[in-house]
Amino acid sequence: MAVPMAEPPAAISAALTETNVRVTSSFRGARIVLYGAVFNPETRPADVVVLVRGPEQPIRIARKTRVAGLWVNSRPVVFEGAPGFYRAASTRPLRDIATFGVLRRLGAGVDHLPINAPEEQRIETRYGVRDVVVSRLGADYGQWRQAVMRLKENSRLYAEDDRGVQFVDRGLFRAEIDLPTAAPIGQYRAEIILFQDGRPVASRTRTLTVEKAGAERALYLFAREKPWLYGLASVAIALLAGWAASVVFRRT
Repeated sequence: MAVPMAEPPAAISAALTETNVRVTSSFRGARIVLYGAVFNPETRPADVVVLVRGPEQPIRIARKTRVAGLWVNSRPVVFEGAPGFYRAASTRPLRDIATFGVLRRLGAGVDHLPINAPEEQRIETRYGVRDVVVSRLGADYGQWRQAVMRLKENSRLYAEDDRGVQFVDRGLFRAEIDLPTAAPIGQYRAEIILFQDGRPVASRTRTLTVEKAGAERALYLFAREKPWLYGLASVAIALLAGWAASVVFRRT
């Protein structure tokens, strides 16, 4: 008696049309296209979520407060662990694909990004996951976090698109990733996740590098590798420019 073969598990595959973006003085942004295929032997309904994260960058923000009739900046608050760039694209709204707890564990969606609060004290468990950070900011933590998200979204560095992944044929899908002019330099990670019945069943990770090119790259590397020398050179150039301007104005 023949034993029926077990169906292979669902799988996903994906590739970027470009894996290296070179930034020059004329850079006005870029559009990267991601193509992929879903191998789903059970032909069950499937959703695809694409999460693109750029290099982490600390975010420093301050709040305007009124002191003695004057508006001044409050003590700055620094958030650590925030990606400099973030895109979440999906075949439909994320809340319709998976539960709050699943999205929070995956960091899927702007509201679920794991950004560390300053002077973190503890993390409370709610909704079945360790997801609530309690910090010295107390009840204001949510407002500060919303301010960070608002600044990033206004700069086109954070975004969600609940129709950003489109199936173009049976099992074949396509997504576009727009990099703005302000996209940070460094290594990007694109995570492509296949969902079935609200659960992630397969995933793939692809990398993208954004780097400076030409004279901009030389200056960038010089500033990173020899910051003190770069600072001294900048001061010297500024002093020389000021001296040259004073000489010109004296003659006129």
